[in-house]
Amino acid sequence: MKVAIIDDETRARKSIVDILKFHSLDIVVVAEADCVKTGIEAVKKHKPDIVLLDIDMPDGTGFDLLKALSYIDFKIIFITAYEEYAVRAFEFSAIDYILKPVDPKKLHDAISKVQHIVEKENINLKLNALFANLDNINPNSRKLVLRTAEKIYIISTQDIIRCESDMGYTQFFLADGKNILISKNLKDYEVMLDGLGFFRIHQSHLINLKYIDYYDKTEGGSVRMKDSSMLPLSRRKKESFLKLIEMI
Repeated sequence: MKVAIIDDETRARKSIVDILKFHSLDIVVVAEADCVKTGIEAVKKHKPDIVLLDIDMPDGTGFDLLKALSYIDFKIIFITAYEEYAVRAFEFSAIDYILKPVDPKKLHDAISKVQHIVEKENINLKLNALFANLDNINPNSRKLVLRTAEKIYIISTQDIIRCESDMGYTQFFLADGKNILISKNLKDYEVMLDGLGFFRIHQSHLINLKYIDYYDKTEGGSVRMKDSSMLPLSRRKKESFLKLIEMI
């Protein structure tokens, strides 16, 4: 596979090349660029399969580079200095990234991951979700990309009623009645949705607090949701849950 490295730091580009050579990955670095302008030229000329793309560059950002291209048919791995908000945006948008300074193992894993994605994904859908997340001033709403074997869904976190653990998978129940099964465990989404009005009331259930219908105190406690589901409340979560709903 052909790789292009677009990063304004010469040392960073050299480090990435050295790491790729050391791991003997089945790739060839066909181009290096140090800014948005030369990056666009490199992508158009060499048509890489994978682009390792820095975000902050002297004449703009990696996002500017992507927006300047009429068609994107390559896989992208962003390279970024740690910025929690941006990193969360990548995770919500299901886009690969590595942090600076570049860790050799994480770079190797990221390259290996995209190499093994055989099917052509609609990267533009994911990028649109990413740009929306970066531009969104509402702290309680994000665009979340959910990928199944057949489809890529882009949903608003405000439209999630609840998530349910299902044998290592996670079932999403949405406000429009749609259910989506994702091959990712519930803990991953609990972490991702932290701070957005979600609470894990039980080992198997993560709920959006705004969709609570009522709390039933009988038989140890359960939570009725707006989709008519009745969910058990874990005893160890009861105190925290009651404090939360008092604040709603």
